Amino acid sequence: MFKKILVAVDGSDCANQAVWVAAYLARALGADLCVITAFDPVPAYVGRSAYQAAINAQREVAGEVLQKALTLVGELPGKQEGEVQEGRPAEAILRTAKAHEVDLIVMGARGHGTLSGNLLGSQSLKVLHHADCPVLVV
Repeated sequence: MFKKILVAVDGSDCANQAVWVAAYLARALGADLCVITAFDPVPAYVGRSAYQAAINAQREVAGEVLQKALTLVGELPGKQEGEVQEGRPAEAILRTAKAHEVDLIVMGARGHGTLSGNLLGSQSLKVLHHADCPVLVV
């Protein structure tokens, strides 16, 4: 049924639960799993001298979030990979899902966003509305 699963993480409790569900499904179905995390682009007003330092700092934090998620996944029968993307989370998830031709996106209902919706986080809603494949919101 599902051969390629993408799970989006941001270090939140909901994202960690999504990782557990995605790993369970990948094991049960023998599917490949792609774990992705994204960080917001650094605004241009940061200035040239601080721009690269800001990107490096965000990339480092995102890398730590990714490593924790990959540790939660553990061993899988299929292929496992992780990616750090720069960009708004929903856009990065949709872009990666399309590039990897995934069959299922798994993500937490709410994350570490600054503004949250009443029922679902704004990034989850964007992915639900624009994904070309099924989305499982945990």
